[in-house]
Amino acid sequence: MSAIDLSVFDLFKIGPGPSSSHTIGPMRAACDFLRAARALPPDVLARAARVEVRLFGSLSATGRGHGTTRAVLAGLLGRTPESCPPAFLEEIGADPRAGRVMDLGAARLEISADDVLYDRIVHDFPCANTLTIGLLGRDGASLFAREYASPGGGFIQVRGEPPAPRGTPVHPYASMRELRLRLTESGLPLHRLILENETAVTGADEADVLAGLDTILRVMDEAVTAGLAAEGALPGPIGLQRKARHLFERSQVARRSHENIIGRMCAYAFAAAEENAAGHIIVTAPTCGSAGIIPAIARTMRLRLDLPEAAIREGLLAAAAVGFLAKHNATIAGAEGGCQAEIGVASAMGAAMLAHATGHGPDVVENAAETALEQHLGMTCDPVGGYVQIPCIERNAMSVVKAYTAFVIASDVQPGKYKVGLDQAIATMRDTGRDMDCRYKETAQGGLAAVVANC
Repeated sequence: MSAIDLSVFDLFKIGPGPSSSHTIGPMRAACDFLRAARALPPDVLARAARVEVRLFGSLSATGRGHGTTRAVLAGLLGRTPESCPPAFLEEIGADPRAGRVMDLGAARLEISADDVLYDRIVHDFPCANTLTIGLLGRDGASLFAREYASPGGGFIQVRGEPPAPRGTPVHPYASMRELRLRLTESGLPLHRLILENETAVTGADEADVLAGLDTILRVMDEAVTAGLAAEGALPGPIGLQRKARHLFERSQVARRSHENIIGRMCAYAFAAAEENAAGHIIVTAPTCGSAGIIPAIARTMRLRLDLPEAAIREGLLAAAAVGFLAKHNATIAGAEGGCQAEIGVASAMGAAMLAHATGHGPDVVENAAETALEQHLGMTCDPVGGYVQIPCIERNAMSVVKAYTAFVIASDVQPGKYKVGLDQAIATMRDTGRDMDCRYKETAQGGLAAVVANC
C-alpha cells in the first residue's frame, strides 16, 4: 500500500458548516469547475447558455438540509470555503432562485437554485457523494462537463484528473504498525515525525506549518467562543434551540467536580457543533459534522489541564496522524462509513491528542485512539430532516467525553496489555461501513431520521 502523503491542512480545513462533504466539498468542486470553464476556448464559451449541476447519493438525499445548493452556487460565483463569509451563503439561502451572474470571462451566465438538480440516491458512481457539473449550449448539448467525488472532510476528486504531485514523506508509513516502526527507527517523538513529513510532502517551511496550526487552533477556539455566546433556534424547520450557553452556565455552579468538567467539555463541544449547524466558520476535524470534538478538547487542555500552546499544537499533530490513518485505510465520510467514520474518528483523534500532549508515548497514544474508536463502531449517520443537528450536535458532546475517558483508560493500562490495535479497529470500521445499509449512511432514510421525521 502506498505511503500516506496527506497534509495536516488537508485534514483541518477552515470553512463554513454544516457539512464537509455536502458544503465545503461541493463549493470547492464548483469553484474548480469555474476555473476550468474559464480556460475553455472563446468559441465554446460563446455558445454557452447555462450551467447544470446534478447531485447524487447522499448529496441528493440530504443536500437541502446540508446547504449544498447555496454552497454550489457560491463556488460557481468564485467563492472558496476559506474566503466565503457566512453572510454570503445566508443571502443565497434567503433567495436561492434569484438570478446571479457567473463570470466566465468570455461569457456571463445567470445561475440560480433551478440549475442545481437533486438526482438519484442510488447510483453507479464510485463515490457515494458525487456531483456532476456541465456547461450546456442553447440546444441543451453538453459543451464541457466534470464529475466530482466529495468523499468527506472537504476533499474532492475530479474523475480522470490525477491528484496534484506531492513530495515524498521522509518517514513513510501506511499503517499504525509502520508508523511505530518509523518512530523507533528515527527516535523522533510523534509530533516531530508528522511535522517532518508535512514539510517534505508540501514543501512548506516548518515555521509556516506551525503558524498554520496556530491559526487552526485559533479558529477552532473562536467557534467555541461564538457558540457559547449565541442563543436562539438553529436554522431550518426543526426549530432546535441552542444549548451550549445554558450548559456552560450550569457547569459553573455545579457542586460536584465531575459535573463541572464534564459539563464544560460538553458545553464547548455543543458550542462549536452549533456554530457548524448554523453554517458559520469552523474547522473540519476531520469533518464538519464532528467539528466540535477537537475544539472542546483543546479548550479543556488550556483551561483545565493548564497545558501550554506548544503542547496543544503537538497534540494536534498526533491527532492528525490518527485522522490520516483512518482516511487512508477506511473513510472519514458519513456517506461511506456512517457516523462511526466521522464522530468515531474525531473521538479517536481527540484521545490521541490528549495522550500525546500530556507526555505519553506512542503506546498510550495508539491505545487511547483505539479505545475511543472501538466505542463508536457501528454508529449510523441518521440526521433528522437532513440537517446536521439531531443527533449530530449531542454526539459531538458525548464523544468528547468518550475521548477523555479513552485517554484516562489508556494512560492507566500497562503497555503491551492491550489486545486490539488501532489498525484492527480502523479495518473493522471500514468493513462495518461497507456492510451498513445505505439508509444509515447520511441519506436520512433510517434510524432517528425515519423515526423522528416530523419533529
